[in-house]
Amino acid sequence: MKISDTKLNQIISDLGFNAPFIKGNDIPVHNCWHFYTDGAAIDSIFYDDEDFHNGMNRIYVLLPQYDIIILALILMDTHVHFILYGRFEDCNRFMHEYIRRTSIYISRKYGERNKMNGIPISHQDIDTDRYLKIAICYVIKNAPAGGLPWLACDYPWSSGALYFRKRGWWTSPAWFTESDREDKESIHQMSRIGRKKALRTRNAELEDALLIEGMVFPGEYVAYELVEKLFKTVKSFHYFMCITKDSDIESRGGTISHLTLPIQEMRQHKKEVCRQLFGREDSHSLDTGQRLRLARTLKSRYNSSSKQIARVCGLKYSEVKELL
Repeated sequence: MKISDTKLNQIISDLGFNAPFIKGNDIPVHNCWHFYTDGAAIDSIFYDDEDFHNGMNRIYVLLPQYDIIILALILMDTHVHFILYGRFEDCNRFMHEYIRRTSIYISRKYGERNKMNGIPISHQDIDTDRYLKIAICYVIKNAPAGGLPWLACDYPWSSGALYFRKRGWWTSPAWFTESDREDKESIHQMSRIGRKKALRTRNAELEDALLIEGMVFPGEYVAYELVEKLFKTVKSFHYFMCITKDSDIESRGGTISHLTLPIQEMRQHKKEVCRQLFGREDSHSLDTGQRLRLARTLKSRYNSSSKQIARVCGLKYSEVKELL
């Protein structure tokens, strides 16, 4: 990711890279934020790989409009997380516009109009280097923590694969060395129609970027080198990946989901139970009482977390947790 020298100097100061290290003391950081949506507020944002693919490209298309930098991100099927650097107003506008455009995409593809209207968007102020490291690790650990069959460093819809990777070996793709760019497709090599189809934008002024199977390489818009500078060593990165717990974020007001079954598995169970109870697999047309009955049945059969069950049934956890 290209950052001007002036901007880089400001980032170095705000993230405390030039602050003296004093053992046992945290280093203050400024203009860093953890933005996230409420995973219990909606049954699904991304239904399939194409939705995730477009969701990742949407980030690249939107980012040039805002004076912000992405340090880490993850797209989960029911919620998203971003660790952002920049003025709060800019980060907040980016987050809301990302959700708005995602809602438009869902409406056009699935006919679910205004599905994401009013979805809670929350944020945390990140004020120390230690908490910044914890927040980054929490975000990229979201997939395995949620029961998905992925290592944090391999989940494709996040920035987890970018940090401290030795490019060129069989374990890590040779992502974007200069020689790689010569034989891989880039945005400027695409036709106008192809660019519109892949990126869903008419903007012809986008900077060139490496494409991998039609998806913009996330290293083009995630400042992973700054994250490596923050952690300093692979050993430090692994240490924080190991010690970071959900409760570290929850204690600061984060949204946590404790899952006892992988959410895709629970969705399949939901379809089966919905068919048994109401004669159809789709729960979108169920009223509140029917959804609550569905949720109670799932809870009794599978003993998964109430928050997960409320999520897959399209119920607001805070309103039904006592009923489950």
